[in-house]
Amino acid sequence: MRKNIVAGNWKMNTTLQEGVALAKEVNAALEGVQPKCDVIICVPFTHLASVNDVIDANKLGLGAENCADHASGAYTGEISAAMVASTGAKYVILGHSERRQYYGETSETLKEKVALAFENGLTPIFCIGEVLEERENGTYFDVVKAQIESALFHLSAEDFGRIILAYEPVWAIGTGKTATDDQAQEMHAFIRGVIADKYGKEVADNTSILYGGSCKPTNAAALFAKPDVDGGLIGGAALKADSFMGIVNAF
Repeated sequence: MRKNIVAGNWKMNTTLQEGVALAKEVNAALEGVQPKCDVIICVPFTHLASVNDVIDANKLGLGAENCADHASGAYTGEISAAMVASTGAKYVILGHSERRQYYGETSETLKEKVALAFENGLTPIFCIGEVLEERENGTYFDVVKAQIESALFHLSAEDFGRIILAYEPVWAIGTGKTATDDQAQEMHAFIRGVIADKYGKEVADNTSILYGGSCKPTNAAALFAKPDVDGGLIGGAALKADSFMGIVNAF
């Protein structure tokens, strides 16, 4: 059975001290409760080791927001997958639309990152999704399919099965717009079909596909009720423990 997952992506927010305090709040909110989903926080590189020290790994997963496409070497300022793993983190977000848009990440870059994540025992949360122009001109299915095929379909079925996918309608990130629950379901079902065509129904049925576009406590329950929406990759609403837990509790 695929897992329901709520993962917070803090992006470039919070100082170290603020981040540790937020992680403690989320960790405390999970004490004594049994959420109906896995809960993960993906935090800035500077926070990873300190946050790892203050959370219960049995309740709250820890991830990075990115990693380098090289194992090591003369790449000033980059953070390798091995460095991420050495902090205690178990997850890494790869291919986020902001990385693609602002930093020119390509499918070839992401192939390397996925391989290095696997080598270091990290679970990729792999992002795909279309921009507003592609949504409006009707090419969004083709765009998303191409993103999956070009970066992931070289993997074995076993390795593909280790990936969490996150569908981001880029036009709904930080804009206040949200895909309707029907739009989200339509795309998630399409993605699952693309996986099934390549790897078979069992792999497709076991792949968690998260929704990543302005998910909030007010719309999470309707989104998560859809059969192919397995949780959320949460941006702004993950920066306050109460709103993040409101989404967790939507399951």
